[in-house]
Amino acid sequence: MKATIRSFKATMGACYVGYVCQAVVNNFAPLLFVTFGTEFGISLAQITVLITVNFAIQLSVDLLSAKLIDRIGYRTAGVCAHLFIGTGLILMGALPRVVPSPLAGLIGASAVYSVGGGMLEVMVSPLVEGCPTKGKSASMSLLHSFYCWGSVLVIGLTTAVFARFGTTVWDKMSYAWAALPFLNALFFLFIPIPEQLSDGTRSRVLPLLRSGVFWVLVVMMFSAGASELAVAQWASSFVEKGLGVSKTLGDLLGPCLFAVFMGTVRVAYAPIAKKLGLTVPIAVSAGLCVISYLMMTLSDNAALSLVGCALCGVSVALMWPASFSKAAAALPSGGTAMFALLALAGDLGCLAGPALVGRVSSAHGDDLHIGILSAIVFPAVLFVAVWVLKFLLKKREKNSDGDIAPPQTDGNLSVSSAPACDEADGQA
Repeated sequence: MKATIRSFKATMGACYVGYVCQAVVNNFAPLLFVTFGTEFGISLAQITVLITVNFAIQLSVDLLSAKLIDRIGYRTAGVCAHLFIGTGLILMGALPRVVPSPLAGLIGASAVYSVGGGMLEVMVSPLVEGCPTKGKSASMSLLHSFYCWGSVLVIGLTTAVFARFGTTVWDKMSYAWAALPFLNALFFLFIPIPEQLSDGTRSRVLPLLRSGVFWVLVVMMFSAGASELAVAQWASSFVEKGLGVSKTLGDLLGPCLFAVFMGTVRVAYAPIAKKLGLTVPIAVSAGLCVISYLMMTLSDNAALSLVGCALCGVSVALMWPASFSKAAAALPSGGTAMFALLALAGDLGCLAGPALVGRVSSAHGDDLHIGILSAIVFPAVLFVAVWVLKFLLKKREKNSDGDIAPPQTDGNLSVSSAPACDEADGQA
């Protein structure tokens, strides 16, 4: 039976839950960094290796996903991605206590669930974009906000369980979180897949690589990922160790508050996206991010540092989805390859940001204040890059010599400012 617009809401729902699963992948382990150090004697430098492996695997999968998803299809990719995440979470709870090296066990588990996280990151945005529904701007904004609300759920629920039963039950929480991706994998077996995606999209990499606009977008995605994760991955440890706050309050006032503000901004921006465009909001976000880093790291007042952490959540909210939207508006026929390569750039930033913070902190006596301050370079680069992009798009429009697709103005916070991948090829 042919899928209806109403039935595609199930597809969008599965994608929203997919982003919650992605939030589990990126936010559950950071809540345990101090616990891992206490229970297994893992140093801050070794924790940095764990973060690096997570995002290194995700970016490797990003690189391979353009062709892989085209070959196996979105349904199979969605099912496999969720199975990898669920399996990795089970291994995370089991391996560290049964293998000779707890760190090796954590790295092995991280490698498994990171494969699923990388696949989800590439496929979810074009899948929602391909659904024949109204209000795609709101849908895409809501999609990215679900990562934030998923983060709040993971942090809040996990913190509540730890407050009641202690951190010794962290392995059981890992098993419990594994249930969500397993259930969504089952859901993916039955949802309708948009027709233009069901037979794979035409992924053309070389035209993208020849585009100056594309490479500026790569820099923006890299900077966005690094700016967000440099704080998000270390927020729990920063508040707990750097500010001397208890673990329960640290998790609620650090990463949870960060995620709440990030999600709120993404939802609130959707209705006014068309009026504000993207260039100015991204530039303002980068500027606020610089200010938030300074507040977190240079103040001796714990309350002001916590305000800085919350402001950082506000500042990074639009960076990632807005950069995707700029890409879709400027290069509408980029296809799955564009989403995959931009996700690769974003994940490379997600790797580089926390890694820089960890390495600099470790080199200065595990001082996270200095580590986070060093990451200020990323929002600064983003601020410059977004204006360079605006200049290139205006120049392309004036010359009308074509980059990959006809020039377009600032889109709203959605890839819906351009046609779906295959449709764009016929209309551009």
